[in-house]
Amino acid sequence: MARQQRWQSLEKRMAKKHRGHHIGGPGKPDYTRGDIQGEVKQRQRPLTKTEVMKECRKGRREIVCNKGFSESAKEYVARYRPDVKLKQDK
Repeated sequence: MARQQRWQSLEKRMAKKHRGHHIGGPGKPDYTRGDIQGEVKQRQRPLTKTEVMKECRKGRREIVCNKGFSESAKEYVARYRPDVKLKQDK
C-alpha cells in the first residue's frame, strides 16, 4: 500500500508542476493539460526506447521519468517524434 501511495503522489505532484489535471488509472494518461496527455514513470533505470514508443502509440505527448531516458529513446524522439517532450524530474 505504501508503494502505491508513493507513485500516486508523484503523479499528482508532477501533474501540478506541469499545470495539468491528474487522471491516472490503467490505460489512461497520468495527467492532461488541454489536449496534451502526460505520463509519469517512477523507475530505477532510465526509460528505454521500446517503453517510450509504447507511450507515444498511446498518444502521450509528454513523458516524465525520474531516472531519465536511454540515448536510443532520446534519438528516437528527436528523429521520429519531435512533438513528444521527454522530461527528467525528481
